[in-house]
Amino acid sequence: MAFSISTPTAYFSCFNSSNQSSLPSLPFKPLKLPPFWPWQKVKMGPLTVSPMGFGTWAWGNQLLWGYQESMDTDLQQTFNLAVENGINLFDTADSYGTGRLNGKSEKLLGKFIQEFPGKQMRNDIVIATKFAAYPWRLTPGQFVKACKASLERLQVEQIGIGQLHWSTANYAPPQELALWDGLVAMYEQGLVRAVGVSNYGPKQLIKIHDYLKARGVPLCSAQVQFSLLSMGEDQMEIKKVCDSLGIRLIAYSPLGLGMLTGKYTSSRLPLGPRAFLFRQILPGLEPLLNSLGEIAQRRGKTLPQVKFIFLLLLLVCAY
Repeated sequence: MAFSISTPTAYFSCFNSSNQSSLPSLPFKPLKLPPFWPWQKVKMGPLTVSPMGFGTWAWGNQLLWGYQESMDTDLQQTFNLAVENGINLFDTADSYGTGRLNGKSEKLLGKFIQEFPGKQMRNDIVIATKFAAYPWRLTPGQFVKACKASLERLQVEQIGIGQLHWSTANYAPPQELALWDGLVAMYEQGLVRAVGVSNYGPKQLIKIHDYLKARGVPLCSAQVQFSLLSMGEDQMEIKKVCDSLGIRLIAYSPLGLGMLTGKYTSSRLPLGPRAFLFRQILPGLEPLLNSLGEIAQRRGKTLPQVKFIFLLLLLVCAY
């Protein structure tokens, strides 16, 4: 799952503007409206998307997520349920899928979209896919070729948001510039409606924004890992940069790889590599999970629902 976040601009007001001057100044900030209501779509560059997106990292990933092809029917039913309930932003990547299943996530997403029964809802779906900065992708043309391969797997003529999956600035600066030019090329060729980045720090985010702007290409979005477990100074700084430059922030892994779902405990761990990570972290999360669980019970909500609301409020207030 992913959240697309914007800074709120509207205010509640308990008095008419005509008599504001006669009232004393308030000792607290006016209560701000949420940036969107759950049933409303939000703008992301030229696109209109649901405020909550649907991530497909697990599709095709046997190593980390334990994917099996026998799960495809359940995955398609889950996809259909999401679309029927208003979600139209689906995030994937050309690197999602392990071994022989590389690219499987895009293939499944394309298949599910084509087979979805509602034409209008199907046409409203926005695909955001990420192109890996593999070491053999050294030229803009190779990045464009990767985009065309994704188009084929997704069975679409145009991708909503084409994203650079990660930055190579720290270990291969020349490649970074070539990949930026690749984003420009796929945008100019009409292969994508908008471009974005993922896993970028605040300084590099400003650099690519300015570089693309000089080429006439707006930077639409920036993905960053954001949850109650990953809310450090870098995340807050990226949020500020996005707000100042008009970039839509997409928060990925809002449930901390599953640690915040309430599904797992120190004695009930997932299979695979996540078990090692969970074993180290979950014991320290028990007070947080217990407190949020009490809130969920009082409100008649699930634990993930409460965590999504907390994350949304924290993101909205952090500017």
